[in-house]
Amino acid sequence: MVEGSRQWHKKLHFALLGYRTTVCTSVGENPYSLVYGTEAVIPVEVEIPSLRIIVEAEINDDEWVKSRLEQLSLIDEKRLVSVCHGQLYQQRIARAYNKKVRPRKFEVRQLVLRRILPHWVEAKGKFTPNW
Repeated sequence: MVEGSRQWHKKLHFALLGYRTTVCTSVGENPYSLVYGTEAVIPVEVEIPSLRIIVEAEINDDEWVKSRLEQLSLIDEKRLVSVCHGQLYQQRIARAYNKKVRPRKFEVRQLVLRRILPHWVEAKGKFTPNW
């Protein structure tokens, strides 16, 4: 186990593997399968073979190439499904956000409360005071 925060780079590849093989809520797929068209083989499956690894090991090279080409031909369909899923997810999030927003209309010469933030030397952009 890595001790301390100075050695974070030693565990970075494990974190990236976890991120790339976890299903994202927004697209309904994991990033690895969208890029490569197949599920990732985690390091544990290499040591202790799963049913998928055993089946792939027993087929010959020609059958493996055919199955791989079939997987790659279906990857475009999988990507389109994930785009549709992402759009539906964005609509759900927008609907949930818009439920809580109260629309307000301001008229010309209407008084509104303006908050003046304390003076900051390093304030930049929209947070800088206008005076």
